[in-house]
Amino acid sequence: MTGSPAPHPTPPTRRPSPVGALRHRLTRPGASGHGAVVVLLVAAVLAGLAGTGVVLGSEGGDSWAPAPKDRDGLQALAETKGDRFLLHTAGGKRDFLPGVNLGVTLPGHAPDEVALRRTDVRRWLPMMGELGLRVVRVSTILPPHFYEELRGYNLAYPDAPIYLLHGVEIPEARFMETRDLYDAEVGDGLRLQLSDAVGVVHGTTELPERHGHAHGRYTADVTPWLLGWAIGIEWDPEATYDSDLRNRDRPPFEGRYFAATEAASATESWLAEMLDHLAAELAERGLTMPLSFSNWPTTDPLEHPEEPLPVQDLVGVDANNVLPTSAWPGGTFAGYHAYPYYPDFQRFEPGIADHVHDGVMDPYAGYLTKLREHHDGMPLMITEFGVPSSPGTAHLGPLGRDQGGHDERTQQAINAELLRVIADLDLAGGLASSWTDEWSRPTWNTMDLEIPAERRPVWRNVWTSAQHFGLLAHEPGPQPRVLVGGDEATWTLDSQVIHAGRGAIEEVRVTHDEGYLYLRVVLAGARGDQSLAVDLTVLDDPLDVTPEPGRDPAASHAITVPTVGPARAWVRAAHDPHAWVYGATLGMLEVDAAALASDPGAWRPQRLMINTPYDHPITGEPLPAEEQEVGLLRPGTTDPEAGAFDSLAMWHEDEHVLTLRLPWATVGFADPSSNLALVVGPDGALQTREVERIGISIGLGTELVETAGYTWEPWQLPSWHERPKAGLEAFADAVADVTP
Repeated sequence: MTGSPAPHPTPPTRRPSPVGALRHRLTRPGASGHGAVVVLLVAAVLAGLAGTGVVLGSEGGDSWAPAPKDRDGLQALAETKGDRFLLHTAGGKRDFLPGVNLGVTLPGHAPDEVALRRTDVRRWLPMMGELGLRVVRVSTILPPHFYEELRGYNLAYPDAPIYLLHGVEIPEARFMETRDLYDAEVGDGLRLQLSDAVGVVHGTTELPERHGHAHGRYTADVTPWLLGWAIGIEWDPEATYDSDLRNRDRPPFEGRYFAATEAASATESWLAEMLDHLAAELAERGLTMPLSFSNWPTTDPLEHPEEPLPVQDLVGVDANNVLPTSAWPGGTFAGYHAYPYYPDFQRFEPGIADHVHDGVMDPYAGYLTKLREHHDGMPLMITEFGVPSSPGTAHLGPLGRDQGGHDERTQQAINAELLRVIADLDLAGGLASSWTDEWSRPTWNTMDLEIPAERRPVWRNVWTSAQHFGLLAHEPGPQPRVLVGGDEATWTLDSQVIHAGRGAIEEVRVTHDEGYLYLRVVLAGARGDQSLAVDLTVLDDPLDVTPEPGRDPAASHAITVPTVGPARAWVRAAHDPHAWVYGATLGMLEVDAAALASDPGAWRPQRLMINTPYDHPITGEPLPAEEQEVGLLRPGTTDPEAGAFDSLAMWHEDEHVLTLRLPWATVGFADPSSNLALVVGPDGALQTREVERIGISIGLGTELVETAGYTWEPWQLPSWHERPKAGLEAFADAVADVTP
């Protein structure tokens, strides 16, 4: 029944170990495919405490209940005063807001599918509160049950609500097509969505079914906890530049509630018009609050002459030129998606790269300081920040705050650092990106390897950094199974014996899930100083290869596990997309195309491009491409309950048993869900080929065992489970430290 969600469990009064409570697990049948069981990480200790009025995440007991003020006849739950963003609560004015971004999809769903279920929202809100998060930000209209559950949760815990920062995206596809914000479909489309969104948060509208949009009857009024809006997208710089140029003669917009300054660009003037429309809709219902638009470093209003890529400093969009009038007492603020690894001006720009914060040279703090100085007199909120916990890296950042390559504990420690920096600089708030991992998100350096792109959401490319920003992990498989460094009993479920014998290699088992191919190799005894080789024949193309003892000459991909040092993944030169695309075709790597062609069977380490070549912006010195050997495989255990848990571990050896998990990209697949392997042509063109069977050979010293290989059925719906990421305690501690 709409508007009447079931009671939520009550959070505990103390927050010494929030993640410990989250790890209490309940299960129920899931809708994630293959009869999966979704692991619910709801704190069992929360049950039975409903109605006690405790304060979630607050050690002092101060109430966070909303206490709006009257401002010129309008109700203001939040407003801005100078550079302060003030939330009015029963416990006083709050001027720093820690929070999190909530996406719209789940594994198996495309990026434009609004797929969140009621059970997900009901599970997550207590978890957010237990971590001390005060704000949830959404960038688009969500289904009715999101607002019903948020209202129900906040009514259940009046002193510990979760506030809402709402957004609405522009019709981006049309904007990119026309490169004109003043195109009627773009402007009218956003106005309509803004009007719809205001009706949604008031619970007074019904939206028809449309592809890519939430729909249904909205009856839950969440405006008692609605603290503001941040509309729009991360602006494409070239499209924005073209739109400004096309509309450069338009006069600055002057509305009742918002107006553009004389210095405003056409984009800024258009944004003033959109915010004025939103303000009018809210004022008609008796509300005022801070309104803003999304921005990011690529289109910030600062000049970055040390930025290596001109497109990253092509155009600016400035909140200082989009201002409220005296009729809008709620005010405005500057909102940025600001990550510590991009763009590259953070590495080079004086005043940013050499900025010292808390005794340490910290370019991220330097950049935020520059933004704060530019927006002097206006609140600055970082509406997205964080780093991903992925094996693959997409960009390097100062202080090791890279776009990937972090295990979960390191990820959360960095997220905690960033939140503290944001608070130390007296900004208005910091909203982590994101609440959950999102399988559908692409990353520039792996997206071309995922073919077809529309099937990206049904399998997990663990090389892809954008899929790993969550505070919660969405893991492949219907339930937790520790297949690397865990209980050997887990291998008795759904695994195949593909070799059994009396030689040095006694048994080989194999299984898979949506993210990995798993192998278990049982040896007859200690392997001494002999390396183990796993040779994989994925693309059965005959190559002129000189036979090697203990190696399969037909193999296209391989893993070597030495007795000392990391395991490594290899690919034949004929099948190496990195070498052919970035080297032979684009000339960005020092690769001899003739040598690739003349020795196609040579083994090459598996690498990812993480920065293409560019000239040093200060010295002019040519800088080579930056690469990651993503095929370096770490040893460890993948058991989240173990103290030695390593989310990036790919193999483990105990006694005479080796267990390995191999990311599908490491094995050479473009889409394992439809059995499609990646094929690279000599011109760098990437295609796919259906594979009926992977040939698997195991070599130990000079002995080679050819197994029966492995086949699997394609899948349409993925199975998955979720858990809080390791190290989340560090982030929760930071949230507690910065919460006023």
